[in-house]
Amino acid sequence: MSDFQYDKLIQKALVSVVRDVLEDVAQNGLTNNHHFYIRFRTDHPRVSIPAFLKERHPEEVMIVIQYQYWNLKVYSDHFVVDLSFNGVQETLNIAFDALTAFVDPSVKFALQFTPSFEDDGTPRDGEHKSVEINSGNDDDKIISFDQLRKK
Repeated sequence: MSDFQYDKLIQKALVSVVRDVLEDVAQNGLTNNHHFYIRFRTDHPRVSIPAFLKERHPEEVMIVIQYQYWNLKVYSDHFVVDLSFNGVQETLNIAFDALTAFVDPSVKFALQFTPSFEDDGTPRDGEHKSVEINSGNDDDKIISFDQLRKK
């Protein structure tokens, strides 16, 4: 009998939600007041951001995709987007497994991830990635899959 790694399967499924949403935005743009707060680990080896941003935020940063974003491209394991910082357009390359949160406040939807990675950016074996979902039904209620895990 095989041992299912449900946390990894859930993580993969929820990252695909983010990927699908970003792919739609890349093709069709943002509509109906949608905008995104995306938090990610800046120390992830497969994240490429401007040096000044990395210096100010050595571990984690939140970006906003709303009004001033360009050239959004989505790939199987990462996305690339140009954002404006102090009037200067900069390119960010963000691995999906570096994400710590994805929020669309226009519909009160949020996903929270706990990335775990090796120096080369691959997931670390033996460690789980916790995943939390807020579906917007209760502003203060976030479902944590860690609550379901045997202790």
